[in-house]
Amino acid sequence: MTLILALLIGIVAGLRAMTAPAAVALAARFHGWPIEGSPLAFMAYRFTPWIFLVAALGELVTDQLPSTPSRKVPQQFGARLVTGALAGGTIGAAHAMLWGGVLAGIVGAIIGTLGGAAARGALARRFGSDRPAALIEDAVAIVGAFLIVAAV
Repeated sequence: MTLILALLIGIVAGLRAMTAPAAVALAARFHGWPIEGSPLAFMAYRFTPWIFLVAALGELVTDQLPSTPSRKVPQQFGARLVTGALAGGTIGAAHAMLWGGVLAGIVGAIIGTLGGAAARGALARRFGSDRPAALIEDAVAIVGAFLIVAAV
């Protein structure tokens, strides 16, 4: 189950790069995930959740801007792989499966990035506008992240 949750949080990272680590850091900090002693122990430090939360909120705003580049350009894709690995690894570390979680998070981020782009494009075509599709994607990422960390 741990690797499935790590894969799913990776998918969230593919949808919204900062939402996944924000949710995981908040859960690690406030629900006492046993990650101390792991390389990802910093995810439960006092300020880490707030830094990721501010970044996630900023991402929700900037995603609505027409000048925001595609999630499939190398910098955006790479950021999603890194945050998927970080979030998945943190879930894995909470169950002594750090590297399995990292790998599952990366795979999930690939799925989320490519699948999310395709789904959002299809929704945007159906609505005749990108904004409703983006808002639906925001909701899926936020609710999904909440449900995933609640299940850890």
